[in-house]
Amino acid sequence: MKTQLSLLVTTVALAIVGALAWPALAWAHDQPETKQSRWVMADWMMDTFFIFGGLAFVAFLVAWKAGHFQELDRLGGIPLLVEEEDYYTPEWALDEEEWD
Repeated sequence: MKTQLSLLVTTVALAIVGALAWPALAWAHDQPETKQSRWVMADWMMDTFFIFGGLAFVAFLVAWKAGHFQELDRLGGIPLLVEEEDYYTPEWALDEEEWD
């Protein structure tokens, strides 16, 4: 009985290893080249573009109808009203006559 159990475990283990190793043998260069297989990647890329583009468009319409794009020109001017120290202009540039 112990021999049958170990034989069964060994057989199942080999079957699992074989099932996991079998797909690794199918390399991309071994695939058949047909007229349809040349367009597989292009079809996938176009489908993805239209799916994500459509979802982005629907999200834009939902945000637009919810009123998130009202008065953007007024809101865009708010950061211009904030007074901050000028960290970017070097001191020698401020000493020139045109800044006086």
